[in-house]
Amino acid sequence: MSNLRYPLLDALRGLAVVLMIAFHFCYDLNYFGFATFELYTAPFWLHSRTLIVAMFVIIAGMSLYCANHQGVGRGFWKREGLLLICSSLISIGTWFLFKDTWIFFGVLHFMLLGSVLALPFIHAGKVNIILGILLIIIGNFLSFPFFDQQSWQFIGLMTHKPFTEDYVPLLPWFGVLLIGISLGAQWGKITYLQRPLTHAAWKPLLWLGQHSLIVYMLHQPLLFTLFWVSFSLR
Repeated sequence: MSNLRYPLLDALRGLAVVLMIAFHFCYDLNYFGFATFELYTAPFWLHSRTLIVAMFVIIAGMSLYCANHQGVGRGFWKREGLLLICSSLISIGTWFLFKDTWIFFGVLHFMLLGSVLALPFIHAGKVNIILGILLIIIGNFLSFPFFDQQSWQFIGLMTHKPFTEDYVPLLPWFGVLLIGISLGAQWGKITYLQRPLTHAAWKPLLWLGQHSLIVYMLHQPLLFTLFWVSFSLR
């Protein structure tokens, strides 16, 4: 496993974190009644969420290739352990907070399982593009009642979206991850990706990109607490 950092990928991941925080800020405004947004129906909000998740998944695929194309080491499994802990905490926390709409397979759950399933495809090259597009088409246009069962909902292919606060099923998102791996294989050797971004303007994005998991875990509880306090005072 390579320990080499790719500053541009860190910066792009940091940008995705900024967009995610902005989205969750609007979610909390809506949840506590400070504003009204059609988060579950308006095309702007639906496409915004899709864009943010796609950014995270594609960058994850590129990073997966860049870090593991020479072999999977302890670093990979250490990250998987962190994802297991964090995704479990999210499921437990949202079960107590939202009950009926708790997160059973959100973005971290997908990253946890998807990364392991993607290991055999690290060196598949451009085949990942074709397979990725195929899986995206299947995930978006095919559905079967069998996958409505709770134990199979993580696959996707449901006839209706489950009632949950975050849902990133294997299909179609595993297809996006494979495309990210293929892009990593094509672009990971370009020295520009490894070139340091030294300008001060890049530093916030680089920091967010390098600490994205801890920011992901902490930002929403902090925002939620601040909004709850403001709501209580109001």
